[in-house]
Amino acid sequence: MTEVLAHPIAAPVRGSGKAMISPARIAKRVHQLGHEISELYADIDTPLVMVVILKGAAVFAADLLRSLSIPAELEFVRAASYGGGTSSSGRVKFSHLVEGPLTGRHVLLIEDIVDSGRTIDVIEKQLRKHRPASLRLATLLDRPARRELPVQIHFTGFVIPGRFVIGYGLDYAGLYRELPGIYSLG
Repeated sequence: MTEVLAHPIAAPVRGSGKAMISPARIAKRVHQLGHEISELYADIDTPLVMVVILKGAAVFAADLLRSLSIPAELEFVRAASYGGGTSSSGRVKFSHLVEGPLTGRHVLLIEDIVDSGRTIDVIEKQLRKHRPASLRLATLLDRPARRELPVQIHFTGFVIPGRFVIGYGLDYAGLYRELPGIYSLG
């Protein structure tokens, strides 16, 4: 069950942000997602391939991997559309770093936040060229208020309002990834 957040928790972060999702709520939800994913893929013949979108999804992916009860492999892609700002540039810079074979494998794309949908669209098109047996998407955060392209999300941690967020791997100009919770900058 996806959690929908309507109002942030009022707690300042370094004087500029407000707490939205506590570390405890994140841990609980990631564990639930790990259980859901493990159930769905329990009967596959090969390990699940988790393709992690760097850099933001690395923290989420590590915790999600540890919550699985099935074998899984990690692969990585790097894509960015924000640069140093708080809104997407509309252009996705993409580096395909997946090294292992994906043909006939079950692939779970791991993203920190689905926003405009442009990054996911570009990456999914690239991954489909490898002819995986299945391709699904897991995201910690879904921000539908800024969606420009349709996105099918199979596993969602939290639905959040249209605010720029930091923490738990998400950054602003490379900073604040180390924060244990999710915080709003606006």
